[in-house]
Amino acid sequence: MTGFGSGSSDGNGIAVQVEVRTVNHRHLQIKSRLPQDYVALEPKLEAILRKHLDRGSVSISVTVQSDTSSAVDLDLELAKRYRKLLEQLSKEMGLKEQPTLRDYLALPGVIGSRGSSTPSARMISRVLKTVELAASNLMEMREAEGRAMEADLRKHLAVIERTVARIAKRMPVVVKALQQALIGRVENLMADRVEAPAAEMARELALIADRADISEELSRLESHVAQMNTKLDKNKGAIGRQLDFLVQEFFREANTIGSKCSDAQMAHWVVELKTSIERLREQVQNVE
Repeated sequence: MTGFGSGSSDGNGIAVQVEVRTVNHRHLQIKSRLPQDYVALEPKLEAILRKHLDRGSVSISVTVQSDTSSAVDLDLELAKRYRKLLEQLSKEMGLKEQPTLRDYLALPGVIGSRGSSTPSARMISRVLKTVELAASNLMEMREAEGRAMEADLRKHLAVIERTVARIAKRMPVVVKALQQALIGRVENLMADRVEAPAAEMARELALIADRADISEELSRLESHVAQMNTKLDKNKGAIGRQLDFLVQEFFREANTIGSKCSDAQMAHWVVELKTSIERLREQVQNVE
């Protein structure tokens, strides 16, 4: 299920901005983009998102801006210690070349940004609260989309239910037509003075009964429709995987009906049935 949520916190010269985006995915996959100083918070951010989400590809972006982030500090004492050590090194190795100012500035820690310090516990708390806010806003958007998705799923289920009812209503007609066809074949054999063996007659009757009997498949389809409506009625927790399994069962029963069908009208309805199930399957992939 797609979605977007953002959160922000601004105060004491520091601004935190969080954006969370989700797209469809069979499993939960989280990708984080954090400032260097906050990379260690990645497991905590994932824990917050996992409280809200069970499926989807999730991207979270966190930015922290400070009024002092562009300020530069010079550690003069560290530079003096470097100078002392370099002079000692030059003396020990008999070197005459002296370090330049550029050499000193390139040494680690001599010059740096005030904003690169380890974040305080208060700042960490602000970032996590802002992530929680963004996740909540994301869920509001996903819930609104979910309501629209539910309506679409129920529409496809209603079409499937109507198609199943039409097939069930026509089934006795098809059975009767098959019986008449068998009677016609027997009469032709008798007209040619050919006696139909009892074993062959039994096989033909068994074959007709097997081809015509789709009552179990229709019953299971009706049960699957009822189960999916029940899952949608409860509207609690992640049901996407359960719905995905039910859709597979829809296809199984529809394919069996199609393989047994010898009636043109019923074959047409089976195609309509499979089309509706495919539309249902596409939408279920978006359900968490």
